[in-house]
Amino acid sequence: MLQKFDSRNKDLKVWVADGLYSREDAKVSVFDSVVQGGDAIWEGLRVYPEGIFLLDRHLNRLYESAKALAFVDIPSVEEIKHSIGETLRANNMTRDTHIRLTLTRGTKITSGMDPRLNQSGSCLIILAEWKPPVYDNNNGIKVITSTIRRNNPSFLDSKIHHNNLLNNIQAKIQANVAGVDAALMLDYSGFAAELNGTNIFMVKDGMVHTPTAEACLHGITRGMIIQICQEESIGIKERNISLTELYNADQVFCSGTMGELTPITHIDGRRIENRSDTELLATLIKHFGERIPKYCIEV
Repeated sequence: MLQKFDSRNKDLKVWVADGLYSREDAKVSVFDSVVQGGDAIWEGLRVYPEGIFLLDRHLNRLYESAKALAFVDIPSVEEIKHSIGETLRANNMTRDTHIRLTLTRGTKITSGMDPRLNQSGSCLIILAEWKPPVYDNNNGIKVITSTIRRNNPSFLDSKIHHNNLLNNIQAKIQANVAGVDAALMLDYSGFAAELNGTNIFMVKDGMVHTPTAEACLHGITRGMIIQICQEESIGIKERNISLTELYNADQVFCSGTMGELTPITHIDGRRIENRSDTELLATLIKHFGERIPKYCIEV
């Protein structure tokens, strides 16, 4: 599913480092670490009329990623929130907006891998676009299993929300070639990890299941779904899930800031058959929608 260009995004104002720039002038140096080695972290934020959903949780993950990568001279939470607010106001955005919040290690004094070459502090980029949820949440999506495995802590910890996304991109290329919407990535043991851009859940016999977070991102929306299940006394279990289990689930869905909760209708050509006629996914979507106003923060 290819996203279409929204003409409202033609004249965007983008925050880069110290202020707002037009879309054409919003640039980083060729010496910036994100250019040199994908050395940056990011968060995806969604704007609703009530504010930014789960902003504090996203910023907490940003700071944890920055600490793991030993970033220095990081903007404060107050500075980031102020910059986000300035960006949204400059673009007159109050809904149907997705923010790509990026923090790079900053500009190097010369090309090289050594972080000691970064002597000017980190660089904050706030790209807010008119962008409703990217998937068709009514008709669902089709996925295939990718041959590209998801990272695990032995190589690159997926709990670091970093910009080095080449394995996810390779998986998405395979999905494109197969003519489906996304790719399911497995962990190093062959169990389901996540899709190339979202977390995955399945429903079976009245219970919700999701992969353990060894090789998948601790998604913010994923965490909210787990919280909803706990608060609403819906059975939820984090465990290893095989492809055979997913093929035979009553319902399968993915979650993320970009798409909220999206049904998965086919995996590797197998149609997901709701043999139990469960309405559990619809129930979760309802509870999720009810929590949006409660967990939105104005900036």
